[in-house]
Amino acid sequence: MRRILAIDYGERRIGVALSDPTATIAQPLATLTRRAGKRAPIQAILELCQQHEVSSIVVGLPLTLAGEDSDWTRSVRDFAARLEQRSALPVTLVDERLSSVAATRAVRAIGLRRQARAQRERVDAGAAALILQWYLDRQPRSSP
Repeated sequence: MRRILAIDYGERRIGVALSDPTATIAQPLATLTRRAGKRAPIQAILELCQQHEVSSIVVGLPLTLAGEDSDWTRSVRDFAARLEQRSALPVTLVDERLSSVAATRAVRAIGLRRQARAQRERVDAGAAALILQWYLDRQPRSSP
């Protein structure tokens, strides 16, 4: 059994999602807040990894619509490298283009109010869950 943690790394918030123990289904877990001018809360992520017995991490990579790197993409790559080094877990980068758009639509579709602060947090954790589910759906499954 293995759990996979996914991260939607943002400038203000970091959405976190977790797979079930069979690495089949993703669900939103938490949204961490980033303080302006401060480093990413890697320690909080490491604690989540330990608490949920995570075996690997997926980080959404915000490529441009043309599939190229931007300044922000390079920041996310740097974050992922630091996280891999500190966690000693494998970190996989996954194309996350349009994940936040899809998560926003999903949150609105279930009837949540548009202006609630909690909605932004749900969107970030939901985007991480979408990134993780896309990743899980593309993994080979072993036969029972």
